[in-house]
Amino acid sequence: MVNIRHLKVGGGMGRLAVGFVLALAVVLTVFPVEAEQGILGSLPVARPTATTRPQSIEEAAFPPPAADASTPSTDIVPAVSAQPGEATISGIRVGDRGAETRFVVELSGAQAVRYHVFTLADPYRVVIDMQNMSSRLPDVAGVKGGGLIADYRYGVFQQNTFRIVIDTTGPVTVTRNFTLEPQGGFGRRVVLDMATSDPATFMASIGLPDADKAAVQAEAEKPVPAPVVPPSPESKHDRRRVVVIDPGHGGVDPGTHGKSGVLEKDVVLNFGRELAKRLRDSGRYDVYMTRDKDFFIPLRERVAIARRHKADLFISIHADSISKSDVRGMSVYTLSETASDKEAAALARKENLSDAIAGIDFQGESPEVTGILIDLAQRETKNYSARFAKSVVDYARHSTTLLEPTHRFAGFVVLKAPDVPSVLVELGFLTNGADEKRLTSSSWRTSVATSFVRAVDRYFGDRLAEGPN
Repeated sequence: MVNIRHLKVGGGMGRLAVGFVLALAVVLTVFPVEAEQGILGSLPVARPTATTRPQSIEEAAFPPPAADASTPSTDIVPAVSAQPGEATISGIRVGDRGAETRFVVELSGAQAVRYHVFTLADPYRVVIDMQNMSSRLPDVAGVKGGGLIADYRYGVFQQNTFRIVIDTTGPVTVTRNFTLEPQGGFGRRVVLDMATSDPATFMASIGLPDADKAAVQAEAEKPVPAPVVPPSPESKHDRRRVVVIDPGHGGVDPGTHGKSGVLEKDVVLNFGRELAKRLRDSGRYDVYMTRDKDFFIPLRERVAIARRHKADLFISIHADSISKSDVRGMSVYTLSETASDKEAAALARKENLSDAIAGIDFQGESPEVTGILIDLAQRETKNYSARFAKSVVDYARHSTTLLEPTHRFAGFVVLKAPDVPSVLVELGFLTNGADEKRLTSSSWRTSVATSFVRAVDRYFGDRLAEGPN
């Protein structure tokens, strides 16, 4: 309590001092010291640079975290340089106070923010899509949350859309969702408050916002090409063969990561670019990539891309991880209703979760798309896939370590084009130090990509030599 009885007052300056002290006393009475920690407590923060800023009463006194062991924080150098005036995500904060959890997205730049929020189930997720937004957040596999938030991840979802996916510990309700304009040293902020809910209430609210549902429905109603037996490679001798390379994951879905922090999505994109370049340089193939930048593509869209290009061969590139750090080596997978072993089955389950990780809503998908199951994959397609897998194994063993047995099979969604021979290659294990070093080496990429080109050459050459079936 402020004691003003012993203050000596002299002239105008003295009266001004008394006025200031009286105002301070009122503020301390209305806003007790406890409020400085915020209604929901102090917030761990993922922010590119450490800053000292004034408090915002309007944001319910959510301060930057105190530098002590009880309040974890992350100060990271900006990963991306924003253009002047461009709307940019500069930090994320999470605050927990029991029944409610607050999620704050900090922005910089003068542009207004356009975003929408929706929820998805299986697992419980809250998704924020932000339009025309860049990011200075660190490129990491995921960030631990707090309170009702188990963890969250972020990245480019589609062109001009930056997505944040929040995994919650159970069903939640977004009780408040608002934007704070720049003030008092803070930039613009998007604020979400979440409270516990029940499964029935949560399920009643899931799905895309109304504005997006029409687009999803229109996409779902597009006719799907009927499955056909793939023409044998030799029957296409009058044109160059089409090879589609599919670097896995991307954008908001980082895939696995190595001990050094390297992300699978970056490793496989670099390898995919190298392989595409060498196939194109041969002059024998038309080559397409499902993605050549860091953005997300749903699994079934990857299949659709291969079919739209009338691909003769589809190669999906990934990198593996496992709890045993001594396991290493490349492996090649083809489609089968029954997995070759429990490890292959577990890997397929993990890779098939990509859409859920990226916050995909499956409610609008047509039966035709979801019905492209293993029983529609033509026997001849699977035979061609197995032959190419053998060719990859034969040539790759001269340029890298292989996991034995190298050719395995399981029910990967991305291999389910019924008329495109397809393989999924796990380049190695990012959880193994030696493999991680190789997978990030440009000389290793060159050597292994060259062996893949030879495998592609032999695959098409052998089929051509056999003549028409």
